[in-house]
Amino acid sequence: MTAESFPPDGDPYESEPPGRTSLLDVLSVAALVLDTDGRIVFWTPQAEELFGYSAAEALGRPAARLIVHPEHLQAVVQLFAEVMETGRSWAGAFPVRHKDGSTRVMEFRNMRLLDDLGDVYALGLAADHSLLQRVETDLALCERLINQSPIGLALLDPDLRYLLVNPALERIDGIPAEDHLGRRLRETLPFPDVDTVESALRQVLTTGTPLLDQYHVGRPRSDPEHEHAWSLSFYRLEDPGGRVLGAATSVVDVTERHRAAAEADRARRRLTLIAHASIRVGTSLEVEQTAAELAEIAAGELADVAAVDILDAALACRRVRKPDNGPELFRALALRAAHPTVALRAADAPGDLASYDGDRLVTLCVHTGRPILVRQVGPQDLRRIARNAEAAELLACSGVHSYLAVPLIAHGEVLGALDLKRTRNPAPFDDDDVVLAGELASRAAIAIDNARWFQSVRNTSLTLQRSLLPDHAPHHIGLELASRYQPAQATSEVGGDWYDVIPLTGDKTALVVGDVMGNGIDAAATMGRLRTATCAYADLDLDPGEVLQHLDKITCDLEHYIVTCLYAVFDPHTRQCRMANAGHMPPALARPGEAPILLDLPSGAPLGVGGVRFETAATELRPGDLLVLYTDGLVETRQHSIDDRLHALLGFLDAPERPLEETCDLLLYGLRHADDHDDVALLVARAV
Repeated sequence: MTAESFPPDGDPYESEPPGRTSLLDVLSVAALVLDTDGRIVFWTPQAEELFGYSAAEALGRPAARLIVHPEHLQAVVQLFAEVMETGRSWAGAFPVRHKDGSTRVMEFRNMRLLDDLGDVYALGLAADHSLLQRVETDLALCERLINQSPIGLALLDPDLRYLLVNPALERIDGIPAEDHLGRRLRETLPFPDVDTVESALRQVLTTGTPLLDQYHVGRPRSDPEHEHAWSLSFYRLEDPGGRVLGAATSVVDVTERHRAAAEADRARRRLTLIAHASIRVGTSLEVEQTAAELAEIAAGELADVAAVDILDAALACRRVRKPDNGPELFRALALRAAHPTVALRAADAPGDLASYDGDRLVTLCVHTGRPILVRQVGPQDLRRIARNAEAAELLACSGVHSYLAVPLIAHGEVLGALDLKRTRNPAPFDDDDVVLAGELASRAAIAIDNARWFQSVRNTSLTLQRSLLPDHAPHHIGLELASRYQPAQATSEVGGDWYDVIPLTGDKTALVVGDVMGNGIDAAATMGRLRTATCAYADLDLDPGEVLQHLDKITCDLEHYIVTCLYAVFDPHTRQCRMANAGHMPPALARPGEAPILLDLPSGAPLGVGGVRFETAATELRPGDLLVLYTDGLVETRQHSIDDRLHALLGFLDAPERPLEETCDLLLYGLRHADDHDDVALLVARAV
């Protein structure tokens, strides 16, 4: 008999490692050889295990009589003769008799053998039928699972070369199965982190510990335009004896889950952005600051470059003409970038005025009152985005690839536009971005609208207030003067605080500070009437208390206003300063070399109470003495006691020789707060 007992491509003398178990060992395939008389001439150890007879008991005996039941003897003899005569092989299941007397079904493969002398033999290969069926079932199940599974499966050898790939993996990575075989893992993976995957697989091969549910993202050949996600698991393959055969990899396409999670995360970030915008945009009633807050919110999460441009007519609170195709004059209010970029040089600097023709996209945005979205920006689009050809080149150099402009609309009026560009962010603007930008713009537009009207009313109020205050020479005989008026920081309404310096006969000077309680146009009008009346009574050279008496009668005839007032007359020849107080804050006196004090004057009731007498008190003003008259807005706050604030006022008067203008600035800077709700009139006089 001739046989080859070594692998054709391997070492003919290579032996199996100790403990190695092959499929033949699992099946325990038995071999027996019969001569032409049907006698057993070859009996393997597996045959002894399968049939129960030792080689000594089996060799030389007729196989049919040893292992075949009598009722099957004739059929077996006939089958044996057919194989020996025709040379045709036979295969099938057949019941045999075990040494212990039981009957067992065996799977047989019978064939004729011919040795080099021309002698004929019969070879029988046998295995337990139930065991073989179980193995066949397992193999069929594995094959079905591998081929029909929606999970991508691959078998790799220890060098991480593909041995088997199922159809699902073909669909996942877009590479046919035959193109996988023999190639290394790294040659087919669409992941940028292929080194990490290989390292993880080799760790599994070394330790035998599976690595499950490893998340990877990439772009497969079957869909290179879109990002996909996969969950990878790695297992080590071993034979029954523990020899490492390679690795198995399972790949589950979790792209939909990845996209859903990404979309959910994106939605969370957008809600967070809107929440931040609600807090951070519109923190003040300053148009420029509100625009800057909007641009800062938009630059980063939403865009790489953000600009806020307001129609100049809207900023001036002029009625904006109806949309047409003509040019528009924009004032740039804010510009922000998430990173350094030359795109900033292409934009108008904050504060600049720029005219944009009707064909420009930002002009089209404010004319239509609708968002303008350019998902993929081309050269033609850049010319409609930029203010000129040079700016278009800068935008191209910066990598602007997507553009979005949304109108700023408040109470039905288009105020301007929020201009957004993407350079580093690879994703183009989409419909969700339009909604988000529109939400930010809508919230910011209301704040900008409030701020522009506040500033307009505030400017008008301040102009009116200042027009009611006097213009006086800084020097009167015997006096050096300085004054300030500062409107309330937290309201746009006109206040009722005033001061006045009135020249009198005999080189005397009247100093007046008053405060009409309340604010608004009526308070300002009352202040103007009282100031005029004060000037009239001052010309009569009346005693300060008498002047206040007359002013009290006038105030009682007005619409329930309460007014505080301090009236003083300084005579440079006698150095006497006579004062009367109608419920007003006490004046401060600072003398060189002495601690500043508050003058303790008889404090009458405020003007408008009626029926109250006002007393006059006198104090001497020496050369260098500093007299400070002020309204309560300078010292009153909601957080501190009035005594503490008056003490703080005196602390700023420690240097009476300081220039008067500097003293005024020091008092306002040191005592006023950004959120003060009252205006201030301040009059400082130094005797010379």
